[in-house]
Amino acid sequence: MNAPLPEGVAPVVNESGLAVQPLYTADDVESSGGWAMLGRPGEYPFTRGIHPLMYRRQPWTMRQYTGFGDAADTNARFRYLIANGQTGLNVAFDLPTQCGLDSDDPLAEGEVGRVGMAVDSLRDLEVAFDGIDLERITVSLTINGSAAILIAMYLAMAQRRGFDLRTLRGTAQNDILKEFIGRGTWIFPVGPSVRLVGDTIEYCAVHAPKYSPVSVCGYHIRESGANPAQEMAYAFCIACAYADEVLRRGLPIDEFAGRLSFNFNIFGNLFEQVAKFRAGRGLWAQIVRDRYAPRKPSSMWMRMIAGGGGGGLTLEQPELNIVRGAYYALVSALSGAQTMALCCYDEAYTIPSEHAQRISLRTMQLLVEEMGLADTVDPLGGSYYVETLTNQMRAAMARIVAETDAAGGIVALVASGAIQARVSAQAYRRQRDLDAGRLRKVGVNCYRSDDEAPNVEFHPYDEAGAQAQVDRLAALRRTRDGAAVDASLRDVRRAAAGGANVMPAIVAAVNAYATVGEITRALADALGRYREPVRFTE
Repeated sequence: MNAPLPEGVAPVVNESGLAVQPLYTADDVESSGGWAMLGRPGEYPFTRGIHPLMYRRQPWTMRQYTGFGDAADTNARFRYLIANGQTGLNVAFDLPTQCGLDSDDPLAEGEVGRVGMAVDSLRDLEVAFDGIDLERITVSLTINGSAAILIAMYLAMAQRRGFDLRTLRGTAQNDILKEFIGRGTWIFPVGPSVRLVGDTIEYCAVHAPKYSPVSVCGYHIRESGANPAQEMAYAFCIACAYADEVLRRGLPIDEFAGRLSFNFNIFGNLFEQVAKFRAGRGLWAQIVRDRYAPRKPSSMWMRMIAGGGGGGLTLEQPELNIVRGAYYALVSALSGAQTMALCCYDEAYTIPSEHAQRISLRTMQLLVEEMGLADTVDPLGGSYYVETLTNQMRAAMARIVAETDAAGGIVALVASGAIQARVSAQAYRRQRDLDAGRLRKVGVNCYRSDDEAPNVEFHPYDEAGAQAQVDRLAALRRTRDGAAVDASLRDVRRAAAGGANVMPAIVAAVNAYATVGEITRALADALGRYREPVRFTE
């Protein structure tokens, strides 16, 4: 065991609040919980990975986050990335689309296509994915408040192109609870929002059983101020809330749990990040086993995308973000992620350039082709430090899950604003530590180079392109079957008001070329709109 630190040697405490010792031995592993949760890769509790051979059989999917302007602009970038070896797509939508607004809505002015692709109707998705083989390239839709509509559009687009929905793979983020905690692109109240997530899970289980309709996003909870242990624990509480919603409808756990996935963040201490993922896999497997008694081992898998965390990047000396991204990719590979997406070095300033995205893509490829990260499973497994930290992180996460459940559950705490207040207060304290230099950040509060101008190519906002999107929307409204659209929107409103699964009605509406904004308004007529509670203390 470790002796007290000598005088003058400063203690080290990681962001999750765990003290880091200068030396670790087998005794530390034993005192932290032992080796019982280690196991073998591909076997419960999956600490070492969810597949026996992991990357020896198949490297991680490389899925850069991209989307800007209109559907044609985004399609061109998709094709560029695929031509450069990318193996999956991760779609960014503009703020109007995320908030359920059409491009001609007055509230959308100045934001159409600015930070993601503008999507108003099924026609936009038809253009965005033109020429892309959806069986070879799986697609992740980073969308939440309007996720039910975009999932319906994606499935309709795929079916029209001749793809079999029974075998179609892909993912939607569709994690509305973390939107209330973090990003804020909510539309409907908390209860109805959780219901809509349940509708998508239930619908996909029947009609698109290989599609993953939810990627629970600890990533944005971490970006909002949560520490690494909270990031994982709150994500697990959220995943359980969605599972409970679907189980109440009578769908067995094995019919949908294996298609739940997670999106996690990486920035900060390398070993803490590796340990949190190894710990998280074991804890999630334990939670699902003990709460839901699944029959399939795959129902207990923590399937995840993990890569760079935007909160780790800096405006200052942005080229250093290339180095940070390489370490984030290393963490992701050492942690056993199924999918990797790296933030680009210029993202603190602008939509990533092709050059910046190629650097991030090449970084992931280097790990496979040159660095040996795909050669063996869980290469840090057995390290006294890593195994001790993994045990400690698992215990910390389990305590947070238990505390959240005891306080009424994640849904109630989000509805009251309690979780939001907690992570916001932590974000404030973290920023104070950065400002005071207590939390060291290279280029920000140490090793500064104030005379350096950033070498970043800015992506200009295309006002003409935004107007063209509005014009195309007007043309769509003139040429579509207005009576069919009106009838489909009445069906959406009726299903939402009556408590039925809204997905069949939304699918019919998007096939009639009803727009995102029109369907959102129909849902809001029945479900209402969210008003955020404001709390000033934790």
